[in-house]
Amino acid sequence: MSNPNIKIQKKELLSGNWYKLYKVDFQIKGKAGEWLKQSRECYDRGNGATILLYNTDQKTVILTRQFRMPTYVNGNDTGMLIEACAGLLDADSPEECIRRETEEETGYKISKPEKVFELYMSPGSVTEILYFFIAAYTKEQKVSDGGGVDEHEDIDVLEVPFAKALEMIKTGEIKDAKTVILLQHLHLGGRLN
Repeated sequence: MSNPNIKIQKKELLSGNWYKLYKVDFQIKGKAGEWLKQSRECYDRGNGATILLYNTDQKTVILTRQFRMPTYVNGNDTGMLIEACAGLLDADSPEECIRRETEEETGYKISKPEKVFELYMSPGSVTEILYFFIAAYTKEQKVSDGGGVDEHEDIDVLEVPFAKALEMIKTGEIKDAKTVILLQHLHLGGRLN
Protein backbone atom coordinates (compact mmCIF):
# COMPACT_ATOMS: atom_id res chain seq x y z
CA MET A 1 0.00 0.00 0.00
CA SER A 2 1.98 2.91 -1.29
CA ASN A 3 -0.57 5.41 -2.62
CA PRO A 4 0.49 8.85 -1.27
CA ASN A 5 -3.11 10.07 -1.64
CA ILE A 6 -4.41 7.60 0.97
CA LYS A 7 -3.72 7.75 4.72
CA ILE A 8 -5.15 4.89 6.79
CA GLN A 9 -5.96 6.20 10.28
CA LYS A 10 -7.47 3.11 11.89
CA LYS A 11 -8.30 -0.50 10.99
CA GLU A 12 -10.72 -2.18 13.38
CA LEU A 13 -11.78 -5.84 13.36
CA LEU A 14 -15.59 -5.89 13.55
CA SER A 15 -16.03 -9.65 13.18
CA GLY A 16 -13.79 -12.66 12.87
CA ASN A 17 -16.48 -15.35 13.12
CA TRP A 18 -16.19 -16.86 9.63
CA TYR A 19 -13.75 -14.61 7.80
CA LYS A 20 -12.75 -11.06 8.76
CA LEU A 21 -14.82 -7.91 8.56
CA TYR A 22 -12.84 -4.70 9.09
CA LYS A 23 -13.83 -1.07 9.48
CA VAL A 24 -11.17 1.17 7.95
CA ASP A 25 -11.06 4.89 8.73
CA PHE A 26 -8.91 6.79 6.26
CA GLN A 27 -8.23 10.06 4.51
CA ILE A 28 -8.18 10.43 0.75
CA LYS A 29 -6.79 13.41 -1.10
CA GLY A 30 -9.52 15.06 -3.17
CA LYS A 31 -9.10 16.48 -6.68
CA ALA A 32 -8.67 20.00 -5.28
CA GLY A 33 -5.90 18.78 -2.94
CA GLU A 34 -7.99 18.70 0.23
CA TRP A 35 -7.91 15.69 2.59
CA LEU A 36 -11.35 14.00 2.98
CA LYS A 37 -12.17 11.70 5.90
CA GLN A 38 -13.95 8.47 4.99
CA SER A 39 -14.81 5.12 6.52
CA ARG A 40 -15.47 1.79 4.78
CA GLU A 41 -16.10 -1.80 5.79
CA CYS A 42 -13.99 -4.42 4.04
CA TYR A 43 -14.78 -8.14 4.09
CA ASP A 44 -11.62 -10.24 3.84
CA ARG A 45 -12.22 -13.89 3.01
CA GLY A 46 -8.96 -14.46 1.16
CA ASN A 47 -8.46 -14.91 -2.58
CA GLY A 48 -9.99 -17.64 -4.69
CA ALA A 49 -9.95 -19.44 -8.00
CA THR A 50 -12.67 -20.65 -10.37
CA ILE A 51 -12.68 -22.90 -13.43
CA LEU A 52 -14.97 -23.91 -16.25
CA LEU A 53 -14.35 -27.39 -17.63
CA TYR A 54 -15.38 -27.87 -21.27
CA ASN A 55 -15.49 -30.80 -23.69
CA THR A 56 -14.96 -29.81 -27.32
CA ASP A 57 -16.19 -33.15 -28.76
CA GLN A 58 -19.44 -33.25 -26.76
CA LYS A 59 -19.81 -29.44 -26.61
CA THR A 60 -20.56 -29.64 -22.88
CA VAL A 61 -19.42 -27.90 -19.71
CA ILE A 62 -19.20 -29.06 -16.10
CA LEU A 63 -21.07 -26.94 -13.56
CA THR A 64 -21.99 -27.42 -9.91
CA ARG A 65 -25.16 -26.74 -7.93
CA GLN A 66 -25.18 -26.02 -4.21
CA PHE A 67 -27.00 -24.06 -1.51
CA ARG A 68 -25.78 -20.47 -1.01
CA MET A 69 -27.22 -18.74 2.08
CA PRO A 70 -26.51 -15.14 0.93
CA THR A 71 -28.62 -15.73 -2.21
CA TYR A 72 -31.38 -17.30 -0.12
CA VAL A 73 -31.68 -14.28 2.18
CA ASN A 74 -31.67 -12.02 -0.90
CA GLY A 75 -34.63 -13.55 -2.70
CA ASN A 76 -33.40 -16.83 -4.22
CA ASP A 77 -36.38 -19.00 -3.23
CA THR A 78 -34.44 -22.26 -2.94
CA GLY A 79 -31.00 -20.86 -2.20
CA MET A 80 -29.56 -23.22 -4.82
CA LEU A 81 -27.08 -21.73 -7.27
CA ILE A 82 -25.57 -23.19 -10.45
CA GLU A 83 -21.90 -22.24 -10.63
CA ALA A 84 -18.51 -22.95 -12.08
CA CYS A 85 -16.28 -24.89 -9.69
CA ALA A 86 -14.45 -22.56 -7.27
CA GLY A 87 -12.63 -22.41 -3.97
CA LEU A 88 -10.42 -20.34 -1.71
CA LEU A 89 -6.66 -20.45 -2.23
CA ASP A 90 -5.81 -21.02 1.42
CA ALA A 91 -2.00 -21.48 1.29
CA ASP A 92 -1.95 -22.78 -2.30
CA SER A 93 -1.13 -21.03 -5.55
CA PRO A 94 -4.15 -20.33 -7.79
CA GLU A 95 -3.18 -23.29 -10.04
CA GLU A 96 -2.76 -25.70 -7.12
CA CYS A 97 -6.04 -24.52 -5.62
CA ILE A 98 -8.05 -24.98 -8.79
CA ARG A 99 -6.64 -28.45 -9.46
CA ARG A 100 -7.60 -29.48 -5.90
CA GLU A 101 -11.05 -27.89 -6.03
CA THR A 102 -11.80 -29.37 -9.46
CA GLU A 103 -11.14 -32.89 -8.22
CA GLU A 104 -12.97 -32.40 -4.90
CA GLU A 105 -16.06 -30.71 -6.36
CA THR A 106 -16.42 -32.25 -9.82
CA GLY A 107 -14.47 -35.51 -9.61
CA TYR A 108 -12.30 -34.60 -12.63
CA LYS A 109 -8.50 -34.67 -12.34
CA ILE A 110 -6.92 -31.97 -14.48
CA SER A 111 -3.26 -31.24 -14.97
CA LYS A 112 -2.93 -28.00 -16.95
CA PRO A 113 -5.60 -25.40 -16.22
CA GLU A 114 -5.37 -22.34 -18.48
CA LYS A 115 -5.46 -19.03 -16.58
CA VAL A 116 -7.52 -16.50 -18.49
CA PHE A 117 -7.57 -13.50 -16.10
CA GLU A 118 -7.94 -12.33 -12.50
CA LEU A 119 -10.67 -9.99 -11.28
CA TYR A 120 -11.99 -8.22 -8.21
CA MET A 121 -15.60 -9.41 -8.05
CA SER A 122 -17.11 -6.91 -5.61
CA PRO A 123 -14.44 -4.24 -5.01
CA GLY A 124 -16.70 -1.90 -3.07
CA SER A 125 -16.79 -4.21 -0.06
CA VAL A 126 -14.87 -7.48 -0.59
CA THR A 127 -11.06 -7.74 -0.79
CA GLU A 128 -11.02 -11.01 -2.80
CA ILE A 129 -9.20 -11.39 -6.11
CA LEU A 130 -10.62 -14.31 -8.11
CA TYR A 131 -8.35 -16.17 -10.55
CA PHE A 132 -10.25 -17.50 -13.59
CA PHE A 133 -9.29 -20.71 -15.39
CA ILE A 134 -10.62 -22.94 -18.14
CA ALA A 135 -9.63 -26.53 -18.98
CA ALA A 136 -10.70 -29.14 -21.49
CA TYR A 137 -11.94 -32.39 -19.96
CA THR A 138 -12.65 -35.92 -21.15
CA LYS A 139 -14.55 -38.81 -19.57
CA GLU A 140 -11.20 -40.48 -18.89
CA GLN A 141 -10.29 -37.73 -16.42
CA LYS A 142 -13.23 -38.60 -14.14
CA VAL A 143 -11.67 -40.12 -10.99
CA SER A 144 -14.56 -39.80 -8.49
CA ASP A 145 -18.15 -38.61 -8.12
CA GLY A 146 -17.03 -35.23 -6.79
CA GLY A 147 -19.53 -33.38 -4.63
CA GLY A 148 -17.12 -31.98 -2.05
CA VAL A 149 -14.91 -33.49 0.62
CA ASP A 150 -16.75 -33.06 3.90
CA GLU A 151 -20.26 -33.23 5.34
CA HIS A 152 -20.73 -29.47 4.93
CA GLU A 153 -20.34 -29.61 1.15
CA ASP A 154 -23.33 -31.04 -0.67
CA ILE A 155 -22.53 -30.29 -4.30
CA ASP A 156 -24.33 -31.66 -7.35
CA VAL A 157 -22.16 -32.07 -10.46
CA LEU A 158 -23.90 -31.12 -13.71
CA GLU A 159 -22.76 -31.86 -17.25
CA VAL A 160 -24.62 -29.35 -19.42
CA PRO A 161 -24.64 -28.79 -23.17
CA PHE A 162 -22.82 -25.51 -23.80
CA ALA A 163 -25.72 -24.03 -25.80
CA LYS A 164 -28.09 -24.83 -22.92
CA ALA A 165 -25.73 -23.22 -20.39
CA LEU A 166 -25.76 -20.01 -22.44
CA GLU A 167 -29.57 -20.17 -22.57
CA MET A 168 -29.66 -20.68 -18.77
CA ILE A 169 -28.08 -17.24 -18.39
CA LYS A 170 -30.98 -15.71 -20.35
CA THR A 171 -33.63 -17.62 -18.39
CA GLY A 172 -32.07 -16.73 -15.03
CA GLU A 173 -31.20 -20.32 -14.12
CA ILE A 174 -27.54 -19.22 -13.97
CA LYS A 175 -27.11 -16.01 -11.97
CA ASP A 176 -23.58 -16.43 -10.66
CA ALA A 177 -21.22 -13.75 -12.00
CA LYS A 178 -18.08 -15.87 -12.22
CA THR A 179 -19.97 -18.54 -14.15
CA VAL A 180 -21.50 -16.06 -16.58
CA ILE A 181 -18.05 -14.51 -17.16
CA LEU A 182 -16.45 -17.90 -17.90
CA LEU A 183 -19.31 -19.03 -20.17
CA GLN A 184 -19.11 -15.76 -22.10
CA HIS A 185 -15.32 -16.11 -22.33
CA LEU A 186 -15.69 -19.55 -23.93
CA HIS A 187 -18.44 -18.29 -26.22
CA LEU A 188 -16.46 -15.25 -27.38
CA GLY A 189 -13.37 -17.39 -27.88
CA GLY A 190 -15.29 -19.78 -30.12
CA ARG A 191 -14.03 -22.91 -28.38
CA LEU A 192 -17.41 -24.66 -28.38
CA ASN A 193 -19.23 -22.95 -31.26
